[in-house]
Amino acid sequence: MITINDILDIDYDRAVEVITGFIEEMYSKTGVRGLVVGLSGGIDSSTTLKLVSLSIPAERITALIMPDTDVTPQQDVRDALSLARDLGVKYYLVDIKDIVKAYSILPFYGEGDRLPIGNLRARIRMNILYYYANKHRYLVVGTGDRSELFLGYFTKYGDGGVDILPIGSLYKTQVRQLAKHLGLPESITSKPSSPQLWRGHLAEEELGMRYEEIDLILYALMDKGIPAEKIPEETGVGEWMVRRVLEMHRSTRHKRMKPPIPKLPWVREPIIEF
Repeated sequence: MITINDILDIDYDRAVEVITGFIEEMYSKTGVRGLVVGLSGGIDSSTTLKLVSLSIPAERITALIMPDTDVTPQQDVRDALSLARDLGVKYYLVDIKDIVKAYSILPFYGEGDRLPIGNLRARIRMNILYYYANKHRYLVVGTGDRSELFLGYFTKYGDGGVDILPIGSLYKTQVRQLAKHLGLPESITSKPSSPQLWRGHLAEEELGMRYEEIDLILYALMDKGIPAEKIPEETGVGEWMVRRVLEMHRSTRHKRMKPPIPKLPWVREPIIEF
């Protein structure tokens, strides 16, 4: 029987060593001047910022805290500000509320468009991150984890629009454990996961499953190679959960791929690397 303890039983010191080495390498070989992170005060972005701070000098790191004060909990803002100050990195607090409202000039804008406006918030944040990165020749550091990437639980060209993904090989439950290992505040490590795309937005409520269940399914599939039909027996999760996870993965495949291009018969693939 596979349990959550099997997933959490990894060498966290080694994980930190590999991830910080990756961040340092990307920083060095790309020739950028620094790294910028969108910091929400949630578990993923806080853990990512901590790892970045262990990789390169603090003066080469910027955290952009971008709440929409119409929907973002004040506690998230307080946690983000406190962490940025504790780590000694430069930070900016940018309320995107008025930017979101500026889109109301669109003739097809609707106040009740919860999902489109929620994704708009994520895309506005991506635009701000890249504006800053272009201005200062920085890389945009993504904060998505392995669970979110597999499920497609991110906004295309929003929080999915990044240059590197340092925690992209860690399941959500492992990220939470790593955050504790790194000594992040309990107010962050115990916080329910939420993209905060609208008021009261909680990831597990929207997904209909707990991350412990999702990660069990993903671990059984990807790490253990267990056939989908046998996962309920091996993990104790419901069959409908396995079906839902697989369907989310299939239906969001486009988020993990480059835009498709038609192959004209006279166009050949390059035979050398330029």
